[in-house]
Amino acid sequence: MKIGVLQFFAWPGRHGPLEEVYARALERIEIMDRGGFDAVWLAEHHFTTFSVCPSVHMLGVMAAARTKRLRIGTAVSLAALYHPLRLAEEVALLDVLSGGRVNWGAGRGFALSEFAAFGVPPQESAERFREAVEIVLQCWTQERLTFKGTHFDFEDIEVLPKPLQPTLPTWMAATSETAIDWAASRVLSILMDPHASMADIGRKRRYYTTKLQEAGFADNGRDIPMARLIALAPTKSEAEEIARRGAQWVVDAYAGPQHAHKKSMQPRTYDGKEPVQHYLDSVIIHGTPQSVVEQIHRLREEIGLNYLMCAPLSRSTFKLLADEVVPRI
Repeated sequence: MKIGVLQFFAWPGRHGPLEEVYARALERIEIMDRGGFDAVWLAEHHFTTFSVCPSVHMLGVMAAARTKRLRIGTAVSLAALYHPLRLAEEVALLDVLSGGRVNWGAGRGFALSEFAAFGVPPQESAERFREAVEIVLQCWTQERLTFKGTHFDFEDIEVLPKPLQPTLPTWMAATSETAIDWAASRVLSILMDPHASMADIGRKRRYYTTKLQEAGFADNGRDIPMARLIALAPTKSEAEEIARRGAQWVVDAYAGPQHAHKKSMQPRTYDGKEPVQHYLDSVIIHGTPQSVVEQIHRLREEIGLNYLMCAPLSRSTFKLLADEVVPRI
């Protein structure tokens, strides 16, 4: 079982200087490096205080400079918003500067506000994302790139640097069956999102395995990071309170139905429950360190969890995660 951290850069209520958000995150990343964590996964968002990290590659260089063994993941590079040649260069440069420690996670994104600001028609975003991924992978594996697609057309270009790793580990964010279909057809591993219920995560994981098999490929025990919001405390009631506050923050800042009028995200369903209660009942892993360890072991059996990507909902949760949960997994 591998454990990583999905590192958001939240600035709730704009409290305190913004630079403290980055300073605290980098301190946490140093702790991960000294502990038993496999990787930090950096979350890219634009035009929101939910997570103020518009460049996971730039932040990744800082993280690499402060660490020695921790892998540096992107969760995700929003590939549809980039020029693909620039994206290939930046990720490869990060791999070189980090000594070959990059995990590349790529995603299309979902926020119409981001697509509009970057001039990407939403109806083209999926196709642009897939072309960008194909181009990036070819840039890394071919001496010179020639590519003719719907949105990008390149002729005999040498893209440098190449990644330091001979095969740079790559994952695609996949929340829909269509995205899973494409990833499986390309034999690409997937990242699973922090907002789906446990049951939905398990169903999608099984679907991915089936689609790989239909394409003629085996799962082969590949790492499939499942992002999960997590709340820890010495008692069950304290952990539930952290989880409730965290769920309210997520719903208010990011995932609640009140955001639909902004046309910034796809509609979400909550199993007929009030959104915060849905997160508490079906999404967030919460409890004492011992009970959370038991939940993680159960999820390994029930849904094939082999790589937990934790999104801690408080500073105290991160400390307990590092001190008491990771050593027991």
